[in-house]
Amino acid sequence: MSHGVLPATAPLGLPVVHLVDDEAVVRNAIAWLLRTRRLLAEPHESAEAFEAMLAARGDAILSAPTCVLLDMRMPGGMSGLQLFERLIEQRLLAVMPVIFLTGHGDVATAVAAIQQGAFDFVEKPFSDNSLVDRIERALAASRATLEARRAGALMRQRLTELTEREREVMMLVIDGRPNKLIAHALDISVRTVEVHRARVFEKMGVKSAVELANVLREHGAQRPP
Repeated sequence: MSHGVLPATAPLGLPVVHLVDDEAVVRNAIAWLLRTRRLLAEPHESAEAFEAMLAARGDAILSAPTCVLLDMRMPGGMSGLQLFERLIEQRLLAVMPVIFLTGHGDVATAVAAIQQGAFDFVEKPFSDNSLVDRIERALAASRATLEARRAGALMRQRLTELTEREREVMMLVIDGRPNKLIAHALDISVRTVEVHRARVFEKMGVKSAVELANVLREHGAQRPP
């Protein structure tokens, strides 16, 4: 299953909390609680049902901040821990933070899961306020990751739109060379350098060489070769 990055220009959708628990009473109670806090909840009766949803939606799952409220023990099928391990394999934890619902006997296991990348765990019976606070933090983390990935994808896309000459000028601008030295290095006029420099800044959405270097570094976009 592919989980790429959706177009950076598309706005993110409303946050969604996926509830994975084999007990309908628990799913219904948490869904009701989240509705009272104006949070969208999507219940799943099993880990298998949640996985089927992921497979059906593909990259669309990245269109909105999400988190997973996951029961650690679900007898009769895939356990919450097994589903968590599959999410690790698919590298989804950053965009889809997992909060475990645990019983007292599962606390040590939940702590170990946090060391593997789980966002948090909530022990049953839980405080409504504490649960919602954790969910809101997980959704905020998901949003930050999605926005950072989209920004990085946009920077890389903009790099591909530069002409070969603009790439050459860009490299020398990032190195801190003044226009006169760039013109000498490329055997072109200073005026031509100024034109290419302006086009690079416009295409990359920046106003200075320092800003250009910073956004490339911040978003993980590679300098042109």
